[in-house]
Amino acid sequence: MLGEGFLAGVISASAPTPDLIAAARAHLAATDPLFGRLEAVTPIFEWRLRPGGFPGLARMIVEQQISVAAAASIWARVQAGLPDMTPDALMALDDPALQGFGLSRPKVRYLREIAGAHLSGACDFDALKALPDAEAVAALVAIKGVGRWTAETFLMFCEGRIDVFPGGDVALQEAMRWADGLEVRPNEKAAYVRAEAWKPYRGVAAHLLWACYGGVRRGEISLDGRTA
Repeated sequence: MLGEGFLAGVISASAPTPDLIAAARAHLAATDPLFGRLEAVTPIFEWRLRPGGFPGLARMIVEQQISVAAAASIWARVQAGLPDMTPDALMALDDPALQGFGLSRPKVRYLREIAGAHLSGACDFDALKALPDAEAVAALVAIKGVGRWTAETFLMFCEGRIDVFPGGDVALQEAMRWADGLEVRPNEKAAYVRAEAWKPYRGVAAHLLWACYGGVRRGEISLDGRTA
């Protein structure tokens, strides 16, 4: 279970309602042939909502570039060692203590950068939710160790924003290739350009593409005979 300190540091977010997701899917299907095909074969999905604020971004950094099992194990150790998951509490520990949780030196540096950004006001997580999407992304990527993909997925998963699209996500790019019938997967720049047509529901579009990608990989969805 999460400690009380962890929960106290979490900024609550609300996932889009099932009705909003259904309406967004219908809009996407009516305005873009890609989603016209996906809507017909992709089951209902739930929004990927996770705890937000400093703990939410810290967890995303901890879990990156390692296996699911390793991420779960290391995050459990971080939680046990930092039941009060706040920037002040993290900064109070020295590097050996943080590395003792299984964190690499680069991830310790990045966590300190995130905590320092909040404490200095450079990226105040209490105020972040009030910023427009583009400004929120800019505030996050200004922190060393936080890339655009991390910023966009944080805003989508941890704040429930419905018009954020992480164009650098390879699974999204591959699902776009399948659905558009392309021979070559679109690169990050092309993915962002393609997603412009999906405003103001780019986050819903991303979830639909992810749901399609997972279904194709599991053999549950066929797109005109295409499989992974």
